[in-house]
Amino acid sequence: MFVDEARIAVRAGRGGNGICSFRREMFVPRGGPDGGDGGNGGDIVMTASHRLTTLLDLRYLNHYEAENGRHGGASNCTGRSGEDLTITVPVGTIVSDDQTKETLVDFIEDGQTAIIAHGGRGGKGNSNFATSVNRVPTKCTPGNPGEEQTLRLELKLLADVGLVGFPNAGKSTLIAAISAARPKIADYPFTTLIPNLGIVRLGSDGSFVVADIPGLIEGAHEGKGLGVQFLRHIERTAFLLHLIDVSEWAPD
Repeated sequence: MFVDEARIAVRAGRGGNGICSFRREMFVPRGGPDGGDGGNGGDIVMTASHRLTTLLDLRYLNHYEAENGRHGGASNCTGRSGEDLTITVPVGTIVSDDQTKETLVDFIEDGQTAIIAHGGRGGKGNSNFATSVNRVPTKCTPGNPGEEQTLRLELKLLADVGLVGFPNAGKSTLIAAISAARPKIADYPFTTLIPNLGIVRLGSDGSFVVADIPGLIEGAHEGKGLGVQFLRHIERTAFLLHLIDVSEWAPD
């Protein structure tokens, strides 16, 4: 199932608390403070993969939380940092803040990675607050909360050539003939309901990507036919190939 829009809620991990502790050993009656710091919370990380072509999984699994940092320990032991959580999205995904609409990152390359929510810093143990004046500090600080936000994800396919035209003009037939793509082909309008990508090989000289876009009719920008749902997928194409069916003018 092709899905090109999704909303997800993300929350990075909270930092662990620093602790208040004092060294306790035989023959060391005044060992001093040894409270360790808390570990940092895990980040929410996104990475782009060309192996994905839809946001389907993110539509139905839409809450993500990274691991919290562990609390500090005695003997100046720092708590373990929380594990980062990685979310994989298709190449061509635009991530924006759902409230402000600000674009946070545009994934245009395979393997591109970005931190979209930073984990909270761990708190400080009381050993950090020892001074020449205060040798037995009882102060320690809690960990900071991780960043939390709701994100809007929009997928815009990346292709070199976009095939556009009226429904049933032969776009799917063309992409099936020039590439290994196997879109549904039938003799009725709107056979293609989702975009299809095909890779055209140019021998040993390279290749280019062709996108077969569902048929457009007059008034598509006003919601007619399949509406504007798939118009976004031709925004990034380097070229548009307008396919025209001339069979009705062919001689008998």
